[in-house]
Amino acid sequence: MRLLPVLALTMTFPVVAFAADPHSYAQPDAVRVTHLNLDLKLDFGKRELAGDATLDLDWKDARAKDLVLDTRDLKIASVDAVDANGKTSSLKFALAPRDKELGSKLTIQAPAHPASVRIAYTTVPEASGLQWLTPEQTADKKQPFMFSQSESIHARSWVPLQDSPAIRFTYDAHISAPKDVRVVMSAINDAKHPLNGDFRFDQPHPIPSYLLAIAAGDIAVKETGPRSAVYAEPSIVGKAAHEFEDTEKLIATTEKLYGPYAWGRYDILVLPPSFPFGGMENPNMTFATPTVLVGDKSLVSLVSHELAHSWSGNLVTSAAWRDIWLNEGFTTYVQGRITEAVYGKSQADEEALLSARELEKTIGAMPANTQKLTPDARGVGADDSLSSVAYDKGSWFLRTLEQRFGRDTFDAYLKGYFAHFAFQSIDTDTMFAYLKANLLDKYPGKMSEAEARAWIWQPGIPKNAPLPTSARFDGIDKQRDAFLGGTLPADKLEAKTWNTQEWMYFLDRMPDVPPLAKMKELDAAWHLTGTPNAEIGMRWYAHAIAAGDKDVWTAAAEHMTRIGRLYLTTPVYRAFARTPEGLAYAKATYAKAKSGYHPMTQQAVERILAGTSKKN
Repeated sequence: MRLLPVLALTMTFPVVAFAADPHSYAQPDAVRVTHLNLDLKLDFGKRELAGDATLDLDWKDARAKDLVLDTRDLKIASVDAVDANGKTSSLKFALAPRDKELGSKLTIQAPAHPASVRIAYTTVPEASGLQWLTPEQTADKKQPFMFSQSESIHARSWVPLQDSPAIRFTYDAHISAPKDVRVVMSAINDAKHPLNGDFRFDQPHPIPSYLLAIAAGDIAVKETGPRSAVYAEPSIVGKAAHEFEDTEKLIATTEKLYGPYAWGRYDILVLPPSFPFGGMENPNMTFATPTVLVGDKSLVSLVSHELAHSWSGNLVTSAAWRDIWLNEGFTTYVQGRITEAVYGKSQADEEALLSARELEKTIGAMPANTQKLTPDARGVGADDSLSSVAYDKGSWFLRTLEQRFGRDTFDAYLKGYFAHFAFQSIDTDTMFAYLKANLLDKYPGKMSEAEARAWIWQPGIPKNAPLPTSARFDGIDKQRDAFLGGTLPADKLEAKTWNTQEWMYFLDRMPDVPPLAKMKELDAAWHLTGTPNAEIGMRWYAHAIAAGDKDVWTAAAEHMTRIGRLYLTTPVYRAFARTPEGLAYAKATYAKAKSGYHPMTQQAVERILAGTSKKN
């Protein structure tokens, strides 16, 4: 495959040495993986990937004797050194006992510093980064399906590698699969590739391990633009293509703001409902939940978000999970700018207000450390770093910078930031040094260094944090108050004109335990029980269950069983788990739904049912 153009880098800052990643066994100061070659066979019957991974190495320390890699539950058959002529020689290796979070450290003795090592291995059916679905668990129920979710530290469960965002590598892959199955990866995909069981991929840009991705199944393709297409099961692909028909417009809009799209193509794979996240920004191919396919494009901000990652996250990446706000906070800000440019300021402001109000409501209950944009990593798991603080406090900080310095100035700054650090992993200290030199000091009097530091390294939200305004939301606040106060009947609410975001806002600001009579009245007027809109459904069921409305339990269980997305499922489990009877019902529902959930969703739900869950 042809190589894609790489953005020009302007290296004016010294390369920064990062602290050791507490979520990885890798020792990048000794040796770094620079390229990965995968040759794997996909077996649906065994639910495994089997083959070998060849790692090209850059030895940094002449005294180093070992290559240390991250693995989780991999069966390692052999490890060989590979010389420049392809000749192999066996290497000794040791697999340490399994740590619950980090997996098993793989130590390979390599005192001769080979240019490459080849590891023969097999995954296990329960690999935390893979989900294997039976035909019955898919939309079309014809073929099995498999997909990966490597973020945050789950790539190690299907490839032995240095599983840290600080380490970037290029990769190519040869995947053997059953005929009539399409395989896709986080690389350039060929929509016209014959389904002959033989797939090859090339990712010429260096990526971190959490962006390594694969999926396989009964996948159809429909083009949505000159450099975009939708991949999905045949019964869904048409609906998805309609929902995402603005993809090219979104790409072009972001390019005008922040510079060229560096990855060539931007495709979207709509996964089965068990996918645990809204979207995953895998390079060249976003993995997306089907829960955004509501028919009115009201939830396509997910595409804006994952596309924005092509600049903030995939292009410029946080070097450790404690710095993940550099990915998610920046991306949420850029998402808002894309949404505003394509769908209007009103929708962008409503989405920003939704997230800000929810954060205001919840941040005070979090431990002080996790309220910081860059928390102390001790005691914070890699998956736990992906909280609303990283997304919403991070984007709020950037909106504050935009307000203080002016949109034109901040746009120029952000565009320069993406170009300067393109295809690099950085930490918050590096980002802040660039911010200080290119914004704070360059335009004095707009924001002090102390104020900027408080946003990043102090808990909570600064008291002077600006919020957008929304006349529509203000009107909804008045209607909600009147409804709860008994002066406005439910059927007189102006809800016929509400979009998804406005229904979300109405429900989000209901009392945590609303009056049962009011919930009954609301449902009778607007038929919220059984809604196909999962965003509205999650909020409705959580509030109705809290109110004591047992009539919604069956529909809530159907919602929980049908949807594996963590954000849309776990709040309903939490609502049930607050009473003994509800907890028993939730446990029974989970027993039936478990087999259709991703391992990450299973773990999250089991923590809720065991009473050990943390909301953020």
